[in-house]
Amino acid sequence: MTIEGSKGPGLSAEQLAEQMRHVSTPDVLSTPFGEFEFFDGVPKPDSVQAIFDGLDLVRGIDAFLTTVPGASLVAMRKGLRTAGVDSPDKIAYTDPRCNSGAIWLTPNTETTYGIGFLDLKAWGPTVIEVPSQSLCVVDDFWFRYVTDMGIPGPDQGAGGKYLFLPPGYDGERPDGYYTYESPTFTNFVVIRALGGVPAIKQSRIYRLSDADAAPENTFVNIADQVFNTVHSNDFSFFEEIAELVAEEPATALDPERAGTLRALGIVHGKPFAPDERLRGILDNAARTGAAMSRAILYTPRDPETFRWDGSSWKNPFVGGSYEFLSNGARNLDARTLFHYAATVITPAMAHAQVGAGSAYLYTAEDADGALFDGGETYSLRIPADPPAKNFWSIDAYDTQTRSLLQSTAYPALSSLDADLKIEDDGTHVIWFGPTAPEGKESNWIPTLPGKSWWPVLRLYGPLEPWFDMTWQLPEIVHEKP
Repeated sequence: MTIEGSKGPGLSAEQLAEQMRHVSTPDVLSTPFGEFEFFDGVPKPDSVQAIFDGLDLVRGIDAFLTTVPGASLVAMRKGLRTAGVDSPDKIAYTDPRCNSGAIWLTPNTETTYGIGFLDLKAWGPTVIEVPSQSLCVVDDFWFRYVTDMGIPGPDQGAGGKYLFLPPGYDGERPDGYYTYESPTFTNFVVIRALGGVPAIKQSRIYRLSDADAAPENTFVNIADQVFNTVHSNDFSFFEEIAELVAEEPATALDPERAGTLRALGIVHGKPFAPDERLRGILDNAARTGAAMSRAILYTPRDPETFRWDGSSWKNPFVGGSYEFLSNGARNLDARTLFHYAATVITPAMAHAQVGAGSAYLYTAEDADGALFDGGETYSLRIPADPPAKNFWSIDAYDTQTRSLLQSTAYPALSSLDADLKIEDDGTHVIWFGPTAPEGKESNWIPTLPGKSWWPVLRLYGPLEPWFDMTWQLPEIVHEKP
């Protein structure tokens, strides 16, 4: 038995005409890509190519913004190869610390790094032995988190053996290891240890097949080398991404981003060979995407980015999620902001705890809202009792490269600096400028006339006043003549 339903009122002629206006395209449409012409909704032949050019530009910009993490690691690997770290058994380290000679994203000048890459395609299952009391991370080649090792990892700082398996691995999984299967063959390894360089040199990376007689690793001090690890901001960006896509399984990237790249001719198993037309569009797309990334980083519009109401100081890790997720949605600007400025992704960065981990603040403008000018003098008064269990530091970076400002080898100051002067009220006044104010040399970070710069404040072992926001950093003041 069926039941007949009653008819609805439907649309009047006037209502239908209004709906048609919503679903139709006019014969002449003005767009940011030019004027498009149609015949009753069908693009005219003279407009078709311009429409597709616009589509390719949109997809190119989207590809730039969403694949910055991968391009960043391609550039990192290329830079390390230039520095002599060209196989998984070679581990780079910085002794005594990073300086401004090399170009890489916002390294600090206070701690020693150990860095390397796994190649699970060439090596197969690979073991990393981490030293005790270390803080180590492995990310895949798309810069997605694989695991922590050391204090924030399952060995909890006791030291341990970690086994990394290539994607699709179906072989032996021996006991005695913390075992992870990575979505990508190439993986980024960062090793930091509380014991410094001697502890980092206790690390071991070797093939699982060599476990019974693991060969010695080679350690390469890259602290004083000049190299570049920052991805491109022009057409070369897409060549970096094409290199990654060619090396990794088609399943390594989510279908949406893979689909965007496919539409631009970047497909696993096929050469990337854009014609002159597409090459020009992608160069424009990369430059436009870089401009958007710089706006997201230096002048963000998301209120959640700002640490305090009415303050210019910003949090580089927005939202508290290492996957940049919020209520089931990806915060795309937060991902772009972080990866355009920094490297290494781990939940430990997103969830600092009282007395453990580190906290970060940055800004790109002074108290008047003006951009920093390297030819001018500025001051920052750090309030008394900075909430850092271990120490605090402030580093100055180049706004173009997001690398250490090349005004001096170490454009930074730290509470560990023996010469740093403290005011009678317990505050520290930090000076920035091309020359030190008289008598302020110990509290001065040099800048470069003709260049902008931006500072990052780090708190190592942030304390309760950081979390309850009772300690607040004031704005940087332009000291006008």
